[in-house]
Amino acid sequence: MKVNGSRTKKSGPKRGSGTDWSKVRRMSAARIRKGIAADPDAHATDENFWKSAKVIMPAPKEIVTMRLDADLLRWFRQQRGYQTRINAILRAYMQAQGSR
Repeated sequence: MKVNGSRTKKSGPKRGSGTDWSKVRRMSAARIRKGIAADPDAHATDENFWKSAKVIMPAPKEIVTMRLDADLLRWFRQQRGYQTRINAILRAYMQAQGSR
């Protein structure tokens, strides 16, 4: 959408993570710890983990101009982070192709 020659975002309902942050803020630290302890996917890190841990900075992304079908772009833009999703889809395709 353009207004007076400048681009603006369309306003619409905001989509969040699905987390009820107001509920989380009301929880006690003990209850949060209990929830973490009950989560089978939550694992504490130990000293061994940190011995071999490496900080890897992501490569900066490049700005490109692409021509996409309008309906395709509208579909992706329905949620926040659409450029990241497009990037992930293209990466998955690249990895599926292997080294050619």
